[in-house]
Amino acid sequence: MLWENLNWMDVETYLQHDDRVVFITGCVEQHSHLSLLTDVTVPLAMARAVCDPRGIPIVPPLVFGITPYFKAFPGTLSVRVETFAAMVRDVLEALLSQGFHRILVSNGHGGNSGTLFALMGEIAGAHPEATLRAFEWWTDPSVVAYAASVGLEPTHANWLENFATLTRVGPVPGGEKPLLEVPRGMAPESVRALLQDGSYGGPWQASDAVMKGLFDTAVTAMEEVLEDLGSG
Repeated sequence: MLWENLNWMDVETYLQHDDRVVFITGCVEQHSHLSLLTDVTVPLAMARAVCDPRGIPIVPPLVFGITPYFKAFPGTLSVRVETFAAMVRDVLEALLSQGFHRILVSNGHGGNSGTLFALMGEIAGAHPEATLRAFEWWTDPSVVAYAASVGLEPTHANWLENFATLTRVGPVPGGEKPLLEVPRGMAPESVRALLQDGSYGGPWQASDAVMKGLFDTAVTAMEEVLEDLGSG
């Protein structure tokens, strides 16, 4: 249930019988041949698959995230750690003040994780009446196990994020690229020189059947986390 399809009276009515809500944090960054909004589009599609049948509202995503290492790639729009933290804090505090006491934050970008998890722990400690949970689809154990079961290495901007109807915005190379490791703290220009096209390597894409299995596995994992929050 997208926020933009609701009015304030709809939200008030919803809060009379449930207090769950989903908030997506993502990033605008290079994903090689894939969409710059991959880290928003994928978790939003998964959230809709989980929330729409249950009538659970989804807050408009925070599309900007922490990605300074990709700043040498045009189109990447990184924000400061303190900017991201302030935005997340304000949104979560606003939701809590209105009566949303069970909040699932679905984070689509690894660069946000450290700041996000620390902040959520701080906010949860100040609000004992609330339950906050974080979900990252690509790190969920069931998704990791699924990738292993199909014999494919998951990493940034390779097959793992190459969804034909969600993130593929143009032709994608066939075959695969050697896996690369980016040392922490490397300057953006050096990161671009190392990665060249932006992918961390591995197969460029998998079959539609494999991607459907990946998506369904992530959705099931998210359903379990959301159901574990309970209802108000």
